[in-house]
Amino acid sequence: MIRILEFYLSLIIARLAYIAIRLLNRSSGTSFVGMMTLKICPDFLAHCRKYIKKDVVTITGTNGKSTTSGIIAHVLEVANQKVIHNLKGANMLTGVANVFALTVKPFERFDYAVIESDEAYLTKLYDYMKSDYLVVTNLFRDQLDRYGELNTTAGFIKNAIDKNPDLKLILNADDPLVATFDRTKYAVYYGFENVEYDCSYEHNSKAPAEAFNCPCGEPLEYSKQFFAQEGHYYCPKCGYKRHECDYPANVKVFNEYSVLTVNNKGIEYEFKINLAGLYNAYNALGAIAFAFEQGLNQTEIQKALDSYHAIFGRTEKRLINGNQTVIQLIKNPTGASEVLKTVDLNSNIVIAINDNYADGRDISWLWDSDFEQLKDAHKLVITSGIRANDMATRLKYAGIPQEKIIIEPNIKKAIDLATKDGKTTILPSYTALLKINNEIKESR
Repeated sequence: MIRILEFYLSLIIARLAYIAIRLLNRSSGTSFVGMMTLKICPDFLAHCRKYIKKDVVTITGTNGKSTTSGIIAHVLEVANQKVIHNLKGANMLTGVANVFALTVKPFERFDYAVIESDEAYLTKLYDYMKSDYLVVTNLFRDQLDRYGELNTTAGFIKNAIDKNPDLKLILNADDPLVATFDRTKYAVYYGFENVEYDCSYEHNSKAPAEAFNCPCGEPLEYSKQFFAQEGHYYCPKCGYKRHECDYPANVKVFNEYSVLTVNNKGIEYEFKINLAGLYNAYNALGAIAFAFEQGLNQTEIQKALDSYHAIFGRTEKRLINGNQTVIQLIKNPTGASEVLKTVDLNSNIVIAINDNYADGRDISWLWDSDFEQLKDAHKLVITSGIRANDMATRLKYAGIPQEKIIIEPNIKKAIDLATKDGKTTILPSYTALLKINNEIKESR
């Protein structure tokens, strides 16, 4: 009884705190309210599970979890399902609690919860809220000061899966580390059979690939390699190879969109995803695989894909100072290298890099990212944020002429400078993205 009272008290205080934050014109409090809620009621999320009538879906991985979870939530909503979703990407325990605290009502039930989860916090989430499905996108080196090497990150996810033996897994077969997570009774795989490009940008970037060995100890080799370590791998010694896909797809990548032909139980279905880049095609395929698992049909899925809009900082398009602006988060070498493929070299470019805790203190990833793809940029390349000078140095070594590089640590000033003259591309790290979002809101 006391725990139930704590739960309802936390809901009341959460809403009051959120109202106070808004009245004071502070940040939206994507974590603060959740932190307060968990202090009042430590098992708050366990209580929330009873408000979900059908499934809890979690999505994790280094890159693409925000977009994949966003598409999944939107597909379900278009199919007339009531969904709780941490849309703003606050994916640690306090962020998830924040969303539930501000959404749950005592006499209201939801069909699904779609939860993007930080890899390291997935096991903590499962301590309180069991999940029905887990979608794993990929694993790359990211924030080494927080996560350590890839084996550590993989260990976090494996521990979470082991806590939830009835979990249904949806795994990216093209990632050799993700493919090893088949640790439950039910797992399905998605991946690409062939990739074709019909776009203006160069698709052979020098994105760093992680080196993996077969369980027998032999280095893996590839018959097809799409980017980084994503592809068709095999072991020349023991015969170990990429898992056969339940949802294989062929993809054709255009400048602003991709077309996926997905095989489901022997029948091919064509989908158009209005997001640039092969990495977004992977995100869409993971979401489509989940939708098929839920019994949704091609028409329902495509209707959702047609109306889906990129979320906060993920190929997000905005009008700033009257000019078209694309905002795309970068945070690790593989993700950044793939994003850089899609940058319009005829736009002004702002690269805003911070090294706060949420970004990762270690910025060595800048040197592993393929910024050489910007060497033919036709307009300004402005570096900003806490590590503006470091970023400028990296661009110099990438072959960008000194006269095109402008250092402006103040993010607002950098954006104003770039957007006063035509199209702009903004590439921020995570906390720089939050700053940009606040600055844009204030300027409206």
